[in-house]
Amino acid sequence: MSGVKETLNFDDVSAAVPDLDALAGRMGALEEALGSASTLDECLGAVRTWDDLRRQVSTYGALVELRFCQDTTDDDRKAVREAWDEEAPRWTELDVSMQRALLGHRRRPELEAALGAQAFALWESQVLAFDPLIKADLVAESKLAAEYVELLASAELSFAGEQLNLSSIQKYQEAAERSVRHDAERVYWDWFAAHGEVLDRIFDDLVRVRTGIARTLGAEDFVAVGYRRMCRVDYDRHDVERLRAAVREHVVPFAAELRARQAAALGVEHLRAWDEPVHDKAGNPSPLGDHDWMVARGREMFDDMEPLGPFFRRMEAGGFLDLADRKGKAGGGFCTGFASYGMPFVFANFNGTKHDVEVFTHEMGHAFQAYQSRHQPLSDYLWPTMESGEIHSMSLEFLTWPHMERFFGDDAERFRRLHLTGALLFLPYGTAVDHFQHEIYARPDLTAHERHELWRQMERTYLPWRDWDDLAYPARGAAWQLLIHVYAMPFYFIDYVLAQVCALQFWSRARSDREAVLRDYVALCTRGGSAPFGELTRSAGLDSPFEEGCLSAVVDQARAALA
Repeated sequence: MSGVKETLNFDDVSAAVPDLDALAGRMGALEEALGSASTLDECLGAVRTWDDLRRQVSTYGALVELRFCQDTTDDDRKAVREAWDEEAPRWTELDVSMQRALLGHRRRPELEAALGAQAFALWESQVLAFDPLIKADLVAESKLAAEYVELLASAELSFAGEQLNLSSIQKYQEAAERSVRHDAERVYWDWFAAHGEVLDRIFDDLVRVRTGIARTLGAEDFVAVGYRRMCRVDYDRHDVERLRAAVREHVVPFAAELRARQAAALGVEHLRAWDEPVHDKAGNPSPLGDHDWMVARGREMFDDMEPLGPFFRRMEAGGFLDLADRKGKAGGGFCTGFASYGMPFVFANFNGTKHDVEVFTHEMGHAFQAYQSRHQPLSDYLWPTMESGEIHSMSLEFLTWPHMERFFGDDAERFRRLHLTGALLFLPYGTAVDHFQHEIYARPDLTAHERHELWRQMERTYLPWRDWDDLAYPARGAAWQLLIHVYAMPFYFIDYVLAQVCALQFWSRARSDREAVLRDYVALCTRGGSAPFGELTRSAGLDSPFEEGCLSAVVDQARAALA
């Protein structure tokens, strides 16, 4: 890859539909060339050709997914996605075959020295997560995940004389008036209740398919397969269990204290679930302008944060931002990338709340990392594994703090305090989601009712303050159904917890030397995925959240700042 063209626009990004028959022939020839290579250079030449094919296919897949998410009501986009869902497992089979050839190659020590040990660690994990026998199951899994995304994107909610979706109603869920928050929350959860049977059926089918995949692969359960898919090469489920115990010991009590302070600030005797998004009687601070105003403020902010300024201007000028909420658009926010072009794309749904600033800076952190690592020699290194990748996004949320006056004016300091509070309060929630998923896939025969009861147990353990009161549907343990991660990206949630602990360390260090921290941050982004989580954190001067005392130290620093 030669890099990014100075004049590249999103409209210039294209990728041919992969011809799997032709690719099978080319990949077979590359495997033969690799096997017969007499020199290291010949081996590396085959790897480079293979990697170029991977970038092309990756670019096609990213475009298909993005276009579907931009308009889930478009039948043509849906048909293209469904067609690729059918074909993608065949491509995975070809890709994994090449990985196996490299893992078993007689020149593996030389190849590892040339390409980096991390690539081989990733490939070892990926080959264990695939077998040609599961191709039909992978198609079924993708279709079920797409059904969930499409269902949530179709939501239409009537409230306050407006027709809203699951994103735009959030402005009322964060209203200063308690009765408005309650009524908005009721409308929100009434939609989930009306679709509860479908949501339960989709998830039940996903658990069944994923458990079948695990059995076919000879794994203990889908938890093991999930860890392989996530390429967790330097920690395991036992490390995560210890982290969960540390969260229960060090974070949950402090979070309960923060919720008690919140109730006092709101002037309520008992905090209800619909109170949780708002932290004082004035309501949450909101950005002072609309979508275009927000983008302009972002441009000014990043211009003052070299080297992010030129990067953001290229993203904006090239049309690599889709931030406005609209009907039919998939919910949430994400960053994707086009490996053949070296450019990322940020997708979000601005709704007029403080979350717009948080999701904007978060996804721009992902995008900046992808851009900084675009010259990495292997596509495996363009993105890190997820827990490492979330460090870039969550840390940029904190590193942009000095610029919050641009977005919130006199409310900037209040935003910063709420942001830090939210970061602490997220830790037990994110851990609860992870624990829930471990239990689900360790006990795949649970009924829908038993899964809801399990989530109620998670709330009692990690969120003991939570009280849904008269909101019957979430009160019965269904609140997890709003999370796309649980449906479409299993085990992608503890990653946020790990990254948040790292981001809070950047926040703490930046209070005394912001310039040095920004340099460390840029260097970390540039490394991409060329090393595992532990090595990347060490290289940035961060303590691993798995280290004894790390979590308690982070909590103590935040406690002092919020005193």
